[in-house]
Amino acid sequence: MSLLLIRHGETQWNAQRRYQGQLDSALTERGIAQAHAIARRLAEIPEFDSAPVVASPLGRARQTAEIICANRKSTSFETDDRLREISLGSWDGLYRDEIEARSSGIFETHGPYEWYFHSTDGERYDAFHARLSAFLEDALARPKLIIVAHGVVSRVLRGLYAGMPREAALSLPVPQDSIFRLSHGQVETLPV
Repeated sequence: MSLLLIRHGETQWNAQRRYQGQLDSALTERGIAQAHAIARRLAEIPEFDSAPVVASPLGRARQTAEIICANRKSTSFETDDRLREISLGSWDGLYRDEIEARSSGIFETHGPYEWYFHSTDGERYDAFHARLSAFLEDALARPKLIIVAHGVVSRVLRGLYAGMPREAALSLPVPQDSIFRLSHGQVETLPV
């Protein structure tokens, strides 16, 4: 069993430093180039030539998966709702200062990563963790799988796979130009 985990390419809102949550914005030219670079790097990993691809149904992950699959033997991919990014509720699509204005002290109170789970109408960690745990269990039943998802999803999935504490997992880096290989209980970063 081996999984390859990819974060979608840079989006317009990433470039603007807006928090997308479950809202969407299109890939930038840089994001499209990142997806093409990932596709080329995947071509250098022959054991994944015929591995199925599963993506979040959100547009930025789908667009990244489409670019990746256009360079493969099989151009189709499936989507899985469990791979959606965390919902920030009414904070989806906002800038940091807008979130701070709505919930004064949120970043100081909950730190750089925990705040994601403290919107009054957003997704809580336990629910997010549960849906990703269920996805990972199903993914591990497959011999090989390429996953295209999101930043917070990537952190929690890698943490679950490696048995990391919550705080350590949430602080993992989430580059948009790398592939993470999850195999034999280890997480390896494959630069693109």
